[in-house]
Amino acid sequence: MLRVRGKGGKVVLVPLPPAVARAVDRAVDERTTGPILRTTVGTRMDRHAATQRLKQLSATAGIRMPRMHPHMLRHTFVTTMLDAGVSLRDVQIAARHADPKTTMRDDRARKNLDRHPNYILAAYMASGT
Repeated sequence: MLRVRGKGGKVVLVPLPPAVARAVDRAVDERTTGPILRTTVGTRMDRHAATQRLKQLSATAGIRMPRMHPHMLRHTFVTTMLDAGVSLRDVQIAARHADPKTTMRDDRARKNLDRHPNYILAAYMASGT
């Protein structure tokens, strides 16, 4: 579990998959205090430094997008969970959104017909179960 401070100073415990927990352990190393993500000079990574780092990583990976920013990772997190069949309520909780409308706004595949209830029902009926 990772203790995370969100908006308004609220602290929540976030369960981490094993691979993520290992990555966090490597980032923290032997430190017992301070931020997990740091800049090259050791200070807490702010949103500007995160944007620069994401742009560097995407350029290295050959990903070319006109407006690359860290919040895109949050949109991807929400969209991927919904695509995987996680309920809207559970995605809302995982994303720490107070309102499900915010979660739906982050969903970049909301017009994907494969997830539309009519298509899901049709696939279910066609399977003969």
